[in-house]
This record gives sequence, structure tokens and C-alpha cells, in this order.
Amino acid sequence: MTDALKDLGAHIEAKRPDCVLAWDVTRGELNINVAPANIVGFVEFLKTDPTCRFSTMIDITAVDYPERPKRFEMVYHFLSMYQNHRIRLRMGVREDDMVASITDVHPSANWFEREVFDMFGILFSGHPDLRRLLTDYGFRGHPLRRDFPTTGYTEVRYDEVEKRVVYEPVSLVQEYRQFDFMSPWEGAEYILPGDEKKTGEDA
Repeated sequence: MTDALKDLGAHIEAKRPDCVLAWDVTRGELNINVAPANIVGFVEFLKTDPTCRFSTMIDITAVDYPERPKRFEMVYHFLSMYQNHRIRLRMGVREDDMVASITDVHPSANWFEREVFDMFGILFSGHPDLRRLLTDYGFRGHPLRRDFPTTGYTEVRYDEVEKRVVYEPVSLVQEYRQFDFMSPWEGAEYILPGDEKKTGEDA
């Protein structure tokens, strides 16, 4: 399988040197770093080329690397059921860049791109309906960015006086935070009752 993927990687690089920046086969998977300039044409090539035939789009997601000049890495996964191969595309994107939507090639990319927009704030040009998918109307921020606070910015509760749902800024008072390390998953150095392990002498 590894040799077949290496042949496939060499074929793709030879056919589309304008798009392929680098490629490798790691743990039995073909990874290709691509230039964002012609992502739509490249995805269409992968779908229609007789040697590739990656006709099934599996997933689109992103990873946030705040320390990099190209903060986000877009990740696309495709499957060729004809050749029994999988491929992963990786593409660096700056925070203010717009990524071309691939919905014209793979209509199923619609909701995946909306999710990436919602969670990371990456904009897709040419998307037919780019709006939030998982968060609420008026939600502020993008939850999967590394700098997004774990508590969020607002909390929602039902107000008995106003008889409606209200949104309020999150306000955590320090004395209500407990750091007693009573959970065994938080590095406690004691043994909870019933968790005693038999030693060799006790066995």
C-alpha cells in the first residue's frame, strides 16, 4: 500500500506542480500540502483524474496555530472507493485570508465549511449560504480558536422576573473556583477509599 501511495503522490505532483507544495506518506496515509490559490481546481482534478478518482469527500476541518504567520491549517479528507485510497490535503491560511469554497465540486462541503467558519472564523468565498451552524444567533467569537476562553463570553439563563431567556456576561468570582485536587485525574497523591491496590506482600 505504501508503494502505491508513493506512486500516487508522485503522479499528483507531476500533474499539478502548480498546486502541490510538498507531499509525504506517513503511517500509511498520503498527505499533500497545497497552495490555496487554486484549491477548487485541484480538488476537481483529484475527483476527475482517472488515476485518482477521489469522488467522496469525507471531512473538512481546521487547526489553529496562533504562533504561525499562517495561523490556520485547513485540512481536507477525500476517499477514492475506486482505487481504495485516502488522501489528506493541508493548506496554510492567514487569519484574514479567504478560502475558496469547494461546494461547486463537492456540494456536501456546504455544512463542513459552515462549521469551520463558525468554529474558527475562516471565511469561504463563493459559499452559497455562509452563516453559523452550531452556535446561537449573535454568538461572539469562534470556540475552537486557541485564544477563546473556556468559559465563553456570555451565559444564558431564564429570568423569572422578565419571564424570558437573558444573555449576560460571564462573571466568575474567584472564591467559587475550587482547586482542591480531590479528583484522581487532577494529580492527587492520596488513595480514595476502595481504590487501594494490593501489593506483592498483600497478595
